[in-house]
Formats: sequence, C-alpha cells, structure tokens
Amino acid sequence: MTEGLHRFYGSNDLHFLTFSCYRRRQFFTKSARCDLFLEVLERVRRRYRIVVLGYVVMPEHVHLLVSEPQRQTLSDAMQALKLGFVRICQCSDGNSGATPIPNPFWQARFYDFNVWTEEKRIEKLRYLHRNPVERGLVQSLEEWPWSSFRWYAFRETGQVRVNDTDILVMRIRPPAA
Repeated sequence: MTEGLHRFYGSNDLHFLTFSCYRRRQFFTKSARCDLFLEVLERVRRRYRIVVLGYVVMPEHVHLLVSEPQRQTLSDAMQALKLGFVRICQCSDGNSGATPIPNPFWQARFYDFNVWTEEKRIEKLRYLHRNPVERGLVQSLEEWPWSSFRWYAFRETGQVRVNDTDILVMRIRPPAA
C-alpha cells in the first residue's frame, strides 16, 4: 500500500484517477470485459452523481477524469466501481462458461491527482485519450472503442455519458445571518 497517501476532497475539484489490474496484468484484453466495465462505470456515475469528463480502459489499467461525487466520497464511489465490476463479472463469467476472472482482479487503492486548472484538465484529457496510440494498440485515437475520445471528436454517445451535468443537484445555502 502507498505510504502517506493523502486525498483532498470537498473543494469540488476535478480528479484524474488511475487504477490498475492486480500486478498490472492485462485483464482487459477482451471486448466483453471492457464493455462490462463501462456499463458498471455508468451505473456508478448515475448512483453517485459524478460528472465524467474523460475515460480510457487500457489492457492493464483505467484512467478517469471526473468530478467529485455528490453522494458520498470519491473513495466510496471507486470502491463501488471496482467491487461492483468484480461481482458482475463473477456472475456473468460463471453463467456463460467463460474463463473466470482472476482473483484478485484489482490492485489495491487508486492514484488520485487533483486537477485545479483548465490547463491541467486539457493535459489530462489529452494524456488519457492518447494512451492507446502511445502504447501502439491503435493507429489513431478514434479507433480505440473504450475511450471518451469519440464523444469529444464526433459527439458520439458511448456507454458512459460524458459531461452530463444534468445529474448535478443544486445545493442551496441558508442566507447569511
């Protein structure tokens, strides 16, 4: 586990998250598993009221650029995402006769970088979208189906709603005394 890890929540920052498969093994090599992960991410996005600005699912890790959730903490939402995905995989893989998912599937914890500026937001979005090309998995950004790039380039809706601010609920502060 990471020693001295501090998370900064509560100031409504954006968060650039990275979490990896156990020992960085390539557990996301099948389309069905990547699609299922995005399906679970969409459920968690709605449940915790998170605005997803960007995402990419790579063979051995995931990057997300998200708002803080309006329900509970980002740590709670990421735990729900990781555990929810594993539980659904256990049920679906077991019923379909597919190869069972590895146990453990996820590396413990996640990396969290607070994004405070527009410049950093753009930098992180570019980084996560370029990841599949940099790794030689595809020739161009639009070829990788498990990324939010196509939403930005072509306004194509994918499995995860991007920049959906309709889920946000206004918080009314009491008048100052």
